[in-house]
Amino acid sequence: MTLLHRYQRFVPFLAVLGSVTALGVGTSWAKQWLFPLVGAQGTTAVRVGLSALVLLVLWRPWRWQLRAGDARPIALYGAALGGMNLLFYMSLRTLPFGLAVAIEFAGPLAVAVYSSRRAIDFVWVLLAVIGLGLLLPLGEHSLNASALDPVGVAYALGAALMWGTYIVFGKRVGHLHAGQSVSLGLLVAAVVVVPVGVMHAGVALLSPVVLGVGLAVAVMSSAIPISLEMMALKRLPKAAFGIMLSMEPAVAALLAMALLQEHLSTDQWLAIGLIVAASMGTAVTAGKQSA
Repeated sequence: MTLLHRYQRFVPFLAVLGSVTALGVGTSWAKQWLFPLVGAQGTTAVRVGLSALVLLVLWRPWRWQLRAGDARPIALYGAALGGMNLLFYMSLRTLPFGLAVAIEFAGPLAVAVYSSRRAIDFVWVLLAVIGLGLLLPLGEHSLNASALDPVGVAYALGAALMWGTYIVFGKRVGHLHAGQSVSLGLLVAAVVVVPVGVMHAGVALLSPVVLGVGLAVAVMSSAIPISLEMMALKRLPKAAFGIMLSMEPAVAALLAMALLQEHLSTDQWLAIGLIVAASMGTAVTAGKQSA
């Protein structure tokens, strides 16, 4: 095996790591620079709206034909994507970035476990439940002494529900080219969230600073991650891809610590570790089941 071939083996893993990192950096920029100017609703509108424009130009989805029955699943897929983004950004108003991502991971975990229903999956459910128990504000008997803001947690759980819904409807458009489904889905998502942002922030959304930072966030949060993930999926088994993607809560927490000065407690880091372990375990057993 030549030296070049050895390095090529690491390309898909580096692509997933790059995707997760770019998404985390883009979200950190959004929280740091856009939230103070246009709020979470305006930030969602700018990020999703500009992401839709970027991907429409990049993929030109009109190049592929659509069947008559594709319109409804694309609309539902896009609406779920828009709702997920809006609810997640709303949660970031009061929750640390890494913890919001960890709570949001309950959505894809629930879908994966429900789809499998094997005995081993109860282990991953238990790990995820313990991790969430360390985070969720469960009253005076909460496992976490410094309980998180209940409203922020509710938004993060809503984002988790939307993420699960997005996965379900995403499978129904899986026969389409990935660039086509994602770009059209983001277009629908923009139709859902842009009016909300306009009602909240108004003409502030047209500020050159907001549009400039928003474009950078859109590229970092959508165009780069999606492109890198598509590259990785072509070269990695789905289980390996899922394991790598499970790093997202930990990467988000590290980036938030570096870029936003959001420092977590030991219990909160433990919770993230448990949720990451549950996600990785689910990916491993799902891979074995489909093998």
